Amino acid sequence: MDTDGGIPDVVKTMTAILGTMVAILAGLIAVQTPAQDDTASTFLPDPRSQPSKYAYECYSLFYTPFWISAFAVIVAFQLYEDFTAWTYNAVCVGLSLPFLLQPILFPSACFHSPDAKRQLSERYSTKANLWLAVYSFIGNYWYTHYFYSVLKATYTMPAHRLNNVPIAFYFATHFYFSTYHVFSNACLRKVVTTFEAGARRTVLYVGVVVFLSYFTAFMETLTISSFPYYSFEDRNMAYTVGSAFYGIYFLVSFPTFHAFDDELDSTEDGSKSVTLWDTFVSSCGYGMVIMCLLDFVRLYLDIPLVVGIMP
Repeated sequence: MDTDGGIPDVVKTMTAILGTMVAILAGLIAVQTPAQDDTASTFLPDPRSQPSKYAYECYSLFYTPFWISAFAVIVAFQLYEDFTAWTYNAVCVGLSLPFLLQPILFPSACFHSPDAKRQLSERYSTKANLWLAVYSFIGNYWYTHYFYSVLKATYTMPAHRLNNVPIAFYFATHFYFSTYHVFSNACLRKVVTTFEAGARRTVLYVGVVVFLSYFTAFMETLTISSFPYYSFEDRNMAYTVGSAFYGIYFLVSFPTFHAFDDELDSTEDGSKSVTLWDTFVSSCGYGMVIMCLLDFVRLYLDIPLVVGIMP
């Protein structure tokens, strides 16, 4: 609905929400104490102390424009109108492979990662991909039904489905989430390396997580709004309330992934070694936390959860 000024209400609402969040973050930044070593402030991992994470994140940042460009072309030129279920599978699986196969085919990640000298199961990139793959699977297999039930979302494109979710999107989620979590790592790392530890930095860290979670969810909803085969009963509610609902995913996963396998390159005694089983259990565990939070919201709204196949 438009207001008297001709600006849609949803635009004013989103401007107010995001503007308020930015203002709060600006206030929190203003009261921080700068770190004593101002040269340590960084978005990327230190290539000396965390070369494995550094290489993985650089590789992800290098590949991200390619998959975004591919999706932009598909949507802008409406190439999806000629897609079959197999085409969706081919596109999404194909775009996910540079992430999924990187630990096997390019263990150095083209940025001199120590992973090249490790067994496949010990590589940071292997564990990062596994963590995100499990998370993506849980999100599609289970969380999507909360969108169906709470936000009345629907997928109507031709698709091969698993638990009434297009299989192609299990793979699409992997490269989406790989990019999201590298960017969130960069922002959270900047907070940690720029300001002195303490209560004020902790509040800022939490504030950044909240902002990134909401902003990421909103931007995804906005950027795919022109794709006609993913729709909501009320798109304006999807932008405002739905972004908060979707953002619950990232409230949990952004800080978790930032801390994941942080001691891999440490040479100190007692450094924790994360195995593939640890990785799998971690992703499953945090996935259950997210699912519980989504269900608490559903229960509060008194909306039944329906999980089933398409009629």
